[in-house]
Amino acid sequence: TSIVWEGLREPLQIVHTRVALPIEQDDWRDLSREVQETRLKVFLKTNRKSGVDLSKEPLLRLALIRISERAHFFVWSHHHILLDGWCVSLLLKEVFSRYEALRRGEREPSVPSHPYRNHIAWLRRQDLAAAECYWRASLAGFTAPTPLAVNRGAESTQDMNDVDYAEQSLLLSAAGTSALSAFAQRHQLTLNTLIQGAWALLLSRYSGEEVLFGVTVSGRPADLPGVETMIGLFLNTLPLRVRIGTEAPVREWLQALLAQNIEMREYEYAPLLQIQGWSEVPRGQPLFESLLVFENYPMDQELSGTHGSLTMSDVAIGSQTHYPLTVDVNPGTELRLSLWYDRCRFDNGTIRRMLSHFEKLLEGIAVHPEARLSDLPM
Repeated sequence: TSIVWEGLREPLQIVHTRVALPIEQDDWRDLSREVQETRLKVFLKTNRKSGVDLSKEPLLRLALIRISERAHFFVWSHHHILLDGWCVSLLLKEVFSRYEALRRGEREPSVPSHPYRNHIAWLRRQDLAAAECYWRASLAGFTAPTPLAVNRGAESTQDMNDVDYAEQSLLLSAAGTSALSAFAQRHQLTLNTLIQGAWALLLSRYSGEEVLFGVTVSGRPADLPGVETMIGLFLNTLPLRVRIGTEAPVREWLQALLAQNIEMREYEYAPLLQIQGWSEVPRGQPLFESLLVFENYPMDQELSGTHGSLTMSDVAIGSQTHYPLTVDVNPGTELRLSLWYDRCRFDNGTIRRMLSHFEKLLEGIAVHPEARLSDLPM
């Protein structure tokens, strides 16, 4: 598919009958493993910077790089407008199934699925007037994006493809992760709510203001038949406005934040562009400059393993948004916190300190549920 919008009343996704799929192939067998790893990092960085032209189909590309007689690096790059993380395991399972059928000379299996257009039809049936009332009330009085007080300012940001993004991560200990999960379960909260709370506190202490940041939601409505197996972009980004009452007990404040999330989900179908238009932030300014992504989609562990004659290992998923700061949270036995950041806006030391503060706030939440927000250490 490709996307067209210029001169049209609304953007359209064009499905083309025939498409030449771009596949880059290379052979690195004569290189040492160390050199191969270095070249792969360079390849991935260059690949990401090249971006995607939405008006030219297809919005994905593949690279197959041979590194030994029976092993390859395989790189699948696509624009997020095609599909979201939920779809990755669904799509790869279908690839494996078809590959094995072709290898054995059998007919390719038919995979039952519901078309993505059913989701578009569902969206068109939703009550935008009700959503507008909710979002106008939710954002009333908020007139400028929460300042990221430790950054160098937006004026230095260049064209999207010229921005130099970097990533830093840390792993919470297994004991710390277990303590957070136990806290959430004991107080009927979600781990996502604890993460949101810690990030809101961090932004509040950095900026000294009430905060608003973006959060992602799966966007897969429970009343849409077959939605669990549909391939496409369902993910939506919503603004989460968090009021910080410094005297509020941690547990009660988090429970109120969860209730706010539940109410917000009733209107999650509204496009972010329209939500921004309903806000009091002037046109041309961003509604928020940091995005929190909690990766809770069903990425099957089976994908790293053997599938017929193929084995997949060292699977890594990397994404890049246009926001200067993106928090990526991966749950597991050790919670992984990653910050993707625009290096024109943030230096490496600032991001290291930010991660450390984030970790300390999460530990404080788990240990001091009855403390006041202002008493949590950072």
